[in-house]
Amino acid sequence: MINYAVWNNKGGTGKTSLTFQAVTRFAEVNPNSRILVVDMCPQANLSELFLGGLSNDGSTKLLERQGLTPRCSIGGYFDSRLPSPFSPPVFDAWDYITNPSDYNIQIPKNIDLICGDPLLELQAIAMNTLANANLPGVNSWLGVIDWLNDLLSLVEDDFDYVFVDTNPSFSMYTQIALSSANRVILPVMADDSSRRAIQNAFSLIYGLKLPSEVYAQYTFATKMNSAGRELPKIHLILKNRLTQYMGKASAYAAVLSGIDQDLRGLIRSYPNHFTFKKIADGIVDVRDFGTTGVVAFARGCAFSTMPTGKLDIGGHRVQVKVEYRDQALEVIDDIVNKL
Repeated sequence: MINYAVWNNKGGTGKTSLTFQAVTRFAEVNPNSRILVVDMCPQANLSELFLGGLSNDGSTKLLERQGLTPRCSIGGYFDSRLPSPFSPPVFDAWDYITNPSDYNIQIPKNIDLICGDPLLELQAIAMNTLANANLPGVNSWLGVIDWLNDLLSLVEDDFDYVFVDTNPSFSMYTQIALSSANRVILPVMADDSSRRAIQNAFSLIYGLKLPSEVYAQYTFATKMNSAGRELPKIHLILKNRLTQYMGKASAYAAVLSGIDQDLRGLIRSYPNHFTFKKIADGIVDVRDFGTTGVVAFARGCAFSTMPTGKLDIGGHRVQVKVEYRDQALEVIDDIVNKL
């Protein structure tokens, strides 16, 4: 089972929208593969998209799943772990799994979903306390960090791929997500803050280029290595929202070049942290989807199945041109081909 975490501790990089489109398309072109999506973001926007989007009551359907007993979401599963944080209780993993095609006919049937939940923010406080508990003979941090791994171990024969959408943070539940992953997909914007975000990602995941050695003993990498766990590798860098009509616009050229230069240096210095050796093998340029993206996400549908022409969105008529839809799908196919 290959597990991808889509992560950047910087917000606004398009993690959720790209995850939705890439996973849906990946499922379409790999109909014999079983795919599990885990929404590890308390905003749960990805879950709303899979369950129907704005126009098809995705939010209402999500609330319905969260209202079940047990709560059919990642928050519901974590609720079951709070009384038993360091050894998994007996539970049925499928109590927390939803097949979104039951709610949204536009989603391929080979995708299952663990819905996101705003409870994650409250649970994070308890997780931090439990992870820092000083108990004789117990690695409390590892006990908590393995919560998602414990669930996935029960369904590893049922799925070929797992995609985890994460929160733009490095909170405890984000570390739980990353610890379960083999590979990381890192969306970035064409700006200086995203260039810094790549450097920050290497500090947070791999403990590199820290401001002081004082921090070394506390890093995610140190704790994972001490437990004999492998760190996930960077598999893709998605340069998101380049200008729609100009591609790599000249205003962004210096920043994009700087990102490439930084990555080359990191690959040379730390090749074991990447699944690729050449920049071209690990980067996808993503142009701004514009109206096409807005309409697709409002309808909770993939670009490949989205109709074109004049469409009704929330009582407004919106024009979606065939060529723009096809351009958007071409970009998603570039991502899918590198998964």
